[in-house]
Amino acid sequence: MPSKNATLYDTDFYAWANEQAALLRAGRWSEADVENIVEEIESMGKRERRELISRLTVLLVHLLKWRYQQGLSGRSWALTIEQQRLRISKHLAQNPSLKSQLGEAMADAYEDARIDAERETHLARATFPVACPFTFDEATNPDFWPD
Repeated sequence: MPSKNATLYDTDFYAWANEQAALLRAGRWSEADVENIVEEIESMGKRERRELISRLTVLLVHLLKWRYQQGLSGRSWALTIEQQRLRISKHLAQNPSLKSQLGEAMADAYEDARIDAERETHLARATFPVACPFTFDEATNPDFWPD
């Protein structure tokens, strides 16, 4: 790995990325900064998983608020729920292998959703079930609205 690449990677990521793309397109594999390219590709995969969990968290928070603060539910919450369902659907369409991660992603998202729901509703965390009360299919179903 040329030291120029490592230095550029650390000092100007944009320039490094463009340089690496040009090297790969030209078939100059031996000049590419393979170690950092691999690290960036792995990071991209992790970022896609984090995006799914983030979207699920927002959705689950609003579903919890919908269920436990029915008197306050309104158009804004409904639109947020609808928007997150669409974004999750699109994200999974672009990253279908994430479907194998749905159980774990839901569990991770729900841990955060309980904390966020407590913060946003001012209800005790114990108000919200320890385990997620919604399946992935329920949460993402456009016809599902918790009672």
